[in-house]
Amino acid sequence: MPKDSSLKSILIIGSGPIIIGQACEFDYSGTQAARSLREEGIEVTLINSNPATIMTDPVMADHIYLKPLTVQSIVEILEAHQIDAVLPTMGGQTALNLAKEADELGIWEKYNVRMIGVDIHAIETTENREKFRQLMIDIGIGVAESQVANSFLEGKEIAQRIGFPLVIRPSYTLGGYGGGFVHNKDEFDAALMRGLKASPSHEVLVERAVLGWKEYELELLRDQNDNVAVICTIENFDPMGIHTGDSITVAPAMTLSDQCFQQMRDMAILMMRSIGNFSGGCNVQFAVNPEDESIISVEINPRVSRSSALASKATGYPIAKIASKLAIGYTLDELMNPVTKTTSAYFEPALDYVIVKVPRWNFDKFKGANKTLGLQMKSVGEVMAIGRNFQEALQKALQSLEINRQGLGADGKQLRNLDEIMHSLANASWNRVFHIKDAMSLGVPISTIEKVTRIDRWFLQQINELVLIETEAKRFHINNIPAELIVEMKQKGYCDIQIAFLLGCTEDEVFEKRYNEMGIKRVYKMVDTCAGEFKSETNYFYSTFEG
Repeated sequence: MPKDSSLKSILIIGSGPIIIGQACEFDYSGTQAARSLREEGIEVTLINSNPATIMTDPVMADHIYLKPLTVQSIVEILEAHQIDAVLPTMGGQTALNLAKEADELGIWEKYNVRMIGVDIHAIETTENREKFRQLMIDIGIGVAESQVANSFLEGKEIAQRIGFPLVIRPSYTLGGYGGGFVHNKDEFDAALMRGLKASPSHEVLVERAVLGWKEYELELLRDQNDNVAVICTIENFDPMGIHTGDSITVAPAMTLSDQCFQQMRDMAILMMRSIGNFSGGCNVQFAVNPEDESIISVEINPRVSRSSALASKATGYPIAKIASKLAIGYTLDELMNPVTKTTSAYFEPALDYVIVKVPRWNFDKFKGANKTLGLQMKSVGEVMAIGRNFQEALQKALQSLEINRQGLGADGKQLRNLDEIMHSLANASWNRVFHIKDAMSLGVPISTIEKVTRIDRWFLQQINELVLIETEAKRFHINNIPAELIVEMKQKGYCDIQIAFLLGCTEDEVFEKRYNEMGIKRVYKMVDTCAGEFKSETNYFYSTFEG
């Protein structure tokens, strides 16, 4: 079905100030959406209070308003322009909340503006914790035991019934703002008051905490013919208990059985179809019990998520661009895959590489800040790396953090105080991944680290392999190290300066040895969304050391 020809002018709502949890990530989506709609000859009006974004560049939209994200600003725009529709799914929770407020005041109806990409019912169902919980029960999808509280006394009564540990989830917030885990009665009163205060509707969900379960996020697209595609499946390296924005994440999922993945995929599609009849993007989060692979739903967001920018780069599939096309009436099967230029956009990307995202923190700027990671997001950015395997992608990401680390260790900064290391493993902060490897280097068994961190054993074994290969490398020096060992180390993400540290020589000597003497050189692979099955027209590459 072709686009809706009645849509001549569309308003995009941005995400507002750059705050922890949103803005930078949604700038990517908003920019893609504006360009996608203008390609179709649609007049685009954009409102965002933040001038430090690409989306507010004068070339991005026909009309740009640097105004506060309020209903009053929306009315001013609607008075000045003949707007046919509003697209609120590209500006995070801020845009959805503003669109909902305008709807409640009758603004969209008064000015004859349609909402596209989502509907009000979907916003209310997914952001109202009790409605979401009840819907999941109605469609047969598991949820953690929970109950909504609208007052302090109500919250106390729920906590006594469910028992600790608990998680407090405020309604209508982003980035885990106002939420947190509560391990005992002493912490509960302050956490409950904080959650109630953070929620615009003075409402929180008091939920049994599934700490230590594995966490996954699926990015989906749906069109008006009810076709649904799962664009990316992201697995958290860190277990439930750490906000996904503060967790190292990996795509594709590494430790899922196929049976569990298929079940999760079916559940995600059912959830998206159940929240409303709209065309666009959506993301779903699940928790999986590592003991028996039972699945519960954590949340669903009927919008392009902050992870969509990562998922787009990870797969090569421009989620926001396609979501915008779907919102104006196109269907997935009639859109062209923007990467291959020859195949349909109605497909699920296949990856022959591994993506690792590592968050970046800046606690030094926030004196006295609690550095322990939890439900409320604290990272101020992230890096993404691509490799042929998890180890290579992880090391490349850590090398990109600009924190004076050359990768995952092998840089002379190993922590050797075992008590300090074990405390770090039990109380996750920005540097726990480094201390996992430090613990292994000191002989702490994988089973002990697994018990303390609740990180899946497969990830820990991958890090332990790095410890073993470093031990092997230290047996040699630059003149007698085998070429096969250098190749293996490069394929595991070691940069020349790390190898030089292990061999006791200079970085230049390692480069000369591997490059000129051994002929071990970088090659470049293409990110093509379909694992080389079709010819790709997009020049998007990553370096590696495979043939």
